[in-house]
Amino acid sequence: MRKILLACAVLLPFAVLAAPSGGSRSAAPAVPPEISAFESGTRHLLNMNLRQAERDLRRALNAREDFAEAHNNLAFVLRKQGEEKFEEALSHYQRALALNPDLAEAHMYLGVLHVQMGDKEAALAVHARLLELDADLAAELEWVITNGEEKDPEHFFGVVRSL
Repeated sequence: MRKILLACAVLLPFAVLAAPSGGSRSAAPAVPPEISAFESGTRHLLNMNLRQAERDLRRALNAREDFAEAHNNLAFVLRKQGEEKFEEALSHYQRALALNPDLAEAHMYLGVLHVQMGDKEAALAVHARLLELDADLAAELEWVITNGEEKDPEHFFGVVRSL
């Protein structure tokens, strides 16, 4: 009996410390708004719901302008909406690469955009840089340069899918 009482006396303080205090529970940390918007926009992008993807990715950039991956994915969405949005797409790819010069996905689709804009020399320069970063994406860009178009159906090679 003495051993049991001694054990209780030793363990009781630890049990009190381990018990949740009052009614408060520790909640999981909130997801930052730019991450939530980026993830939503990327889901819409992958489903080719381009208008909603554009809205969400712009929200991500409004919350955090220095978000290279969001610039990259927004550039993809703009590029997919047609020639009238190529210049804006180009500026977002350039901004993504200014923020993260090693973002291979941005290099990949910047090269594709150059092909679509008729600038094969610029696409080849991007390809040379991409060879240093990601051989698989470089091979995909080389296919686009050679064939003058993207593969169909869409493969999303240069989309940042998750952080």
